[in-house]
Amino acid sequence: MDLSVITDEHVEILLSDLLEQYGYDFTGYSRASIKRRISRIYTLDRALSFAEFRYRILNDQAYFKRFVEQITVNVTEMFRDPSFFRKLREEVLPKLGTYPLIRIWLAGCSTGEEAYSISIILKELNLLHKSLIYATDLNPTVLEKAAQSIFAMSQMQQYSENYILSGGTKEFSSYYTASYSLAKFDDELKRKIVFSTHNLVSDHSFNEFQLILCRNVLIYFNRDLQHNVLDLFDSSLDELGYLALGSKETVEFSRISNRYKRLPGEKIWRKVG
Repeated sequence: MDLSVITDEHVEILLSDLLEQYGYDFTGYSRASIKRRISRIYTLDRALSFAEFRYRILNDQAYFKRFVEQITVNVTEMFRDPSFFRKLREEVLPKLGTYPLIRIWLAGCSTGEEAYSISIILKELNLLHKSLIYATDLNPTVLEKAAQSIFAMSQMQQYSENYILSGGTKEFSSYYTASYSLAKFDDELKRKIVFSTHNLVSDHSFNEFQLILCRNVLIYFNRDLQHNVLDLFDSSLDELGYLALGSKETVEFSRISNRYKRLPGEKIWRKVG
């Protein structure tokens, strides 16, 4: 791929357009990462020129949705990193089970696989009835898909293996109904999930939570934006609540680090004051 087709100047123009016209602020994202993704869609869609490409983004609502979908990262799977979900199952969620209501914020939920994974664990721990999972993402298109609770049957073997490695003991297939090439997950799992758009860059805290998960999102932000988002999480998290990040992310060296203690083995911190 010829990355020189999209220049650094082009990237800045598009980011400015997105902020001014749509209110989507990508200016704090890693430039190298976002340039790669913009260049990819530019090449895939065979734009005749940068001017034509920009015009379509600004004037064609359907194409704008596609553009945002392509430049936001949506790589996920159910029970991804099984040891992380085992830690939630065995240590984190049982402690939260003493609360009358467990509020969980899953920031950057993408197409919803992680939200349904957490819902399954809560059900098995008999905590789903008193839990609420707020699953948010910048991208409304992926949220629409997540709310359908339908995933490809071709993924189910991998998801089942992840589920077992995460400590699951039931037949994973008992949670969905197979129909040709698709798997529809039970409505009971979705009933406690609220899917909603939320922009980590510009939107504020909207509740108090006992557990916040934001895995593999901060790596696409620059350092200043990472610190701002961690401040947002800190202001949204109850005392003694838990914050979970991705394998390459940390609260160390941030403004909130002295108030958090990391659990052994996983990128999960508890707020200690």
